[in-house]
Amino acid sequence: MNSKKETTQHIKYILAGFLSPDEIARAIIVLGKAKANLSTSRMLLLGILAEAFIGFGSELATIITYDMPKYLGEGFTKFMFGSVFSVGMMLVILAGAELFTGNNLILLKVLSHEGDLGKMFKSWFWVYVANFLGSLLLVWIMFGTGLWKTDNFAVGAKVLAIANAKVNFSWWEAFARGIGCNWLVCLALWIAVASRNIIGKIFGIYFPIMAFVASGFEHCVANMYFIPMGLLLKGNAAVVAAVGLTGKLSNLTLQGLFVNNLIPVTLGNIIGGSFCVATVYWLTYLKKEPKRKMDPITSRSNSATIKPH
Repeated sequence: MNSKKETTQHIKYILAGFLSPDEIARAIIVLGKAKANLSTSRMLLLGILAEAFIGFGSELATIITYDMPKYLGEGFTKFMFGSVFSVGMMLVILAGAELFTGNNLILLKVLSHEGDLGKMFKSWFWVYVANFLGSLLLVWIMFGTGLWKTDNFAVGAKVLAIANAKVNFSWWEAFARGIGCNWLVCLALWIAVASRNIIGKIFGIYFPIMAFVASGFEHCVANMYFIPMGLLLKGNAAVVAAVGLTGKLSNLTLQGLFVNNLIPVTLGNIIGGSFCVATVYWLTYLKKEPKRKMDPITSRSNSATIKPH
């Protein structure tokens, strides 16, 4: 038996309750085919839903942790922010929606010659557009709720501080944080596919998502919620005063949204998901190894020493 088959069998034995890594890769290909073959209208509807789910996770994380640092410190606050934010990704994966960052794994089917680049790029484009449209819808809804006025505008101040920080990264910082983010986001999807039960899927989603958020990595779809919300709150003097950013919001503009953040973060997300996860696992489990040419002399020598099983 060759070493690759032996390794696969050992993994299946150790992880009896889960799909093995090569089985996950093949399941991702099937999932990618379904995603790439969706009609444009379904991509748009499910993409809007995905951003709404991520936006709900973002809003919930903000309102739960806005005053936590003064009681429990910055580190634990980041942990809790990431923990609560993971609800958004659970909704995307378990309830069903189309998220641009997760769809970066469609590259796996292209590399395996199970689909074409055209359909992959079509999916990426329309889902990205839908995610952005969904962000505008949710920002409009959340602004209308007035929840940002909670505790004398403290919640709004937290959102404004987050948005302002995101548009003040250097281009390289935003790009590198985008790589780290979607490496973990796509691993969350990978592990969720591995599990055969709902609890396993939830835990598989939770840990990588908590890790990327608590680490401070950048997710283009989450930023589609935070930065536009910050743009709206920027016009409220009470919120600006509450966060102490008067005169310090020069980069919180539409240019800051797209040039300083979304462009580098999106490119980083693509690298993190498509190459660090999809390409690496394709090379490891799905790429067909070239057949080795047998040396006639070595072959005769081996045939004398290797006994049949």
